[in-house]
Amino acid sequence: MSFGDPDKHQRWANNEGFQFELWTDDDKTLAVTYNAADDASAFVADRVTVVLNEVGDLMLMYPEVSTGTHPGQVLDDLTLLLGE
Repeated sequence: MSFGDPDKHQRWANNEGFQFELWTDDDKTLAVTYNAADDASAFVADRVTVVLNEVGDLMLMYPEVSTGTHPGQVLDDLTLLLGE
């Protein structure tokens, strides 16, 4: 999720072949809530990962993300957490 235009993000996701919807945080509420931005005046969000369960409860949070290893780390942590 980022602060960008929703239509532009969806076009990019479609071009990349993503099979899920991209969301935008144009009022920056989520970025501030999950510490990806200090306040709503931020120009860009920090790269963080937040994993919520089906009712919106926080399960995992990664305040720093290394794009090369992060996907595997999240999958490993979810496997441990969920036992699957």
